[in-house]
Amino acid sequence: MNRIEREDALELDRADRLAAFRDRFVLPEGRLYLDGNSLGALPRATSDAVQRVVSAQWGQDLIAGWNAHDWIGLPQRIGAAIAPLIGAKPDEVLVCDSTSVNLFKLIAGALLLRPERSVILSEPGNFPTDLYVAEGVAALRGGVRIDLHEADSIAEAIDETTALVLLTHVHYTTGRMLDMAAITRAAHAKGALVLWDLSHSTGAVPVALNESGADLAVGCGYKYLNGGPGAPAFLFVAEALQTQIRQPLSGWMGHDSPFAFEDSYRPAARLDRFLCGTPSVIGMAALEAGVAQFRDVDLPALFAKGRALSALLVRLMGERCAGFGFQLASPGNAEERGCHVSFRHADAYPVCQALIARGVVGDFRAPDRLRFGMAPLYTRFADVFDAVAHLETVMRDRLWTEPRFQLRGRVT
Repeated sequence: MNRIEREDALELDRADRLAAFRDRFVLPEGRLYLDGNSLGALPRATSDAVQRVVSAQWGQDLIAGWNAHDWIGLPQRIGAAIAPLIGAKPDEVLVCDSTSVNLFKLIAGALLLRPERSVILSEPGNFPTDLYVAEGVAALRGGVRIDLHEADSIAEAIDETTALVLLTHVHYTTGRMLDMAAITRAAHAKGALVLWDLSHSTGAVPVALNESGADLAVGCGYKYLNGGPGAPAFLFVAEALQTQIRQPLSGWMGHDSPFAFEDSYRPAARLDRFLCGTPSVIGMAALEAGVAQFRDVDLPALFAKGRALSALLVRLMGERCAGFGFQLASPGNAEERGCHVSFRHADAYPVCQALIARGVVGDFRAPDRLRFGMAPLYTRFADVFDAVAHLETVMRDRLWTEPRFQLRGRVT
C-alpha cells in the first residue's frame, strides 16, 4: 500500500458530496480545527438567529414573544429536530437544562421504576459527570450502590439486582462505540433499564434508539450539534415509559398546567414532565440554528465520511508519526469508534499545546491522551493530512519541550 500524500487527501475532498456544508460554518483562516467533538464550530446562520431573537423579538415584542414567537415551544421543537439524528420519534426528545441535570432526572426516575433493585451498573472511566451524578443520586436515595465493570463484561454483570445500566455510547476518551442493541437486550433480559449518554455520538455516528429498544438517553448540544458553548442539552424517554417514570425536579414547566399556578404539582402527561425551569431562549435559539444544519444532510453519507476521516487519521499517524511514542488508544476498526481518535503519549499535554501554537486545534484528556475530533459537516480530508504533518514536525524537532508548552490553564 502506497504512502498517502497530500494530493490523495485533496482528491478525497474533491469527491466529497458533503464538501459544500463546510461553507455554512465560521472557520478561522490558518487554523485546523479538530476539536468539534468538544465544541462545535459556529454556524454562519447562528449570529443572525440569535440577533433576531435579541433585537427583533425580545427587543420589540418583550414578553409577548413567548406566544408570538413560540418561545415556549422551543424544547419540543428542537427535540423533534434532533430525533432523526438519534433514531427516535419526534415526541420522545426534549431539549432542556444541561446533560448533568438531565442525567440526574433520568437516573432518579429509573431508580423509582425499579425500587426493589439496588445497583447502578457502569464502566470505569465513563465520563466523570455521569459517574458523579450517579453517586449523588445514590447518596440521596440510600441503599443504592454503583458497580463498575469493564465494557466487555457489562452484559454478563447485569443481574436481578441491577436497576440501571448507565453507559456512554461513544467513549469520551477512547472513542470506542458500544453495541447499543446488544447491551440493551442483555439489560432487558434481566429486567434492568438502560440510560445512554449520546454526547459524543449525536450528529457524528449512527444512533438507533428505537430500533435498539433503548429506554432513556441524554446528549449534549454544543459538540457535533454546534449549539455554542454551554448550549442546552437534550433527553430521550421511550414512548412506553413516559407515563410511568417520575422525575424529581418537579419545576413549574413540568407541571400539567404551568400557568394555572396551582399549589400542588401535577406532572405533565408525557414527555413535558421532564421540563423543569424556564427555557433559556437565547441559548435555545443558537442550538436551533446548529441543529438546523443537519436538515438536508444525507445522514448515511455523513456517517460514512466520519468513519473515513478517522481511518485516514489513524493511517497517517502510522505512516508519519511512528517511532515518536504514540499509542493508539481508540479501536483500530473505524466501525467500532466514533468520530474522534485518541493517542496515548507520555507528553500528550505539551505536544497538544505545541500543536495549538501552530494552528492545529485538538485537545488533551488527562492523564495522557491526545485527542482529535473530526466533524464530518466541516472537516476536510486535507485538514487531517495537514494536522498530522504538523505533528510530525513538532515531534521531529522536539518543539513540545519549550517551557511555555508545559504551563497548564484552568481548562485543559
